[in-house]
Amino acid sequence: MLAQIDPTIAQVLLPVAIFVARICDVSVGTLRIIAVARGRRVAAAILGFFEVLIWITVISHVMQNLTNPWCYVAYAAGFATGNYVGIRIEQMLAMGQLVVRVITRRPAGPLIEALHGHGFGVTSVPAMGKKGPVSIIYSVVPRGDLDHVISLIRQFHPKAFMSVEDVRLVREGVFPTRRPLLEGGLLRRWLQRKGK
Repeated sequence: MLAQIDPTIAQVLLPVAIFVARICDVSVGTLRIIAVARGRRVAAAILGFFEVLIWITVISHVMQNLTNPWCYVAYAAGFATGNYVGIRIEQMLAMGQLVVRVITRRPAGPLIEALHGHGFGVTSVPAMGKKGPVSIIYSVVPRGDLDHVISLIRQFHPKAFMSVEDVRLVREGVFPTRRPLLEGGLLRRWLQRKGK
């Protein structure tokens, strides 16, 4: 296609096309890695197919134009930008579940009630820390609800120790009522920014 265009214009368009294609390729690759980590075999296979198809197309154009240094720059810049874009896409989709673990020396009851009131399941365990008795609170939450859960924790226990981890598989339990796919992540954040 670029062969039919004026060579001077093609020298500019090719690096731009490589840059955009690399963003797509690496973004798809980031999502594929997340799908693999979460055990989503079919999604990982489909994403892998498109990732490699785009990569082979891009690398063949780079190899055919070794005299154009802008192709190298576009390839590297597209890779870097694709990593950023892929992570942002995953954050906006808010796929998967997380386990939130809170360790606090204060009474856990009010926080547990607040989490229950928002539809989250909670498990609380008494434990012994370095400075005495503590409560360990566990909750498995949809990724899109993490900011909301963290704000509840900070409201009731601003100095509590907290950790968040990905969950590969969740069965049974208590979870907030299901919402449409985008409501939990992208749509809710957009509405919050608009002040609605």
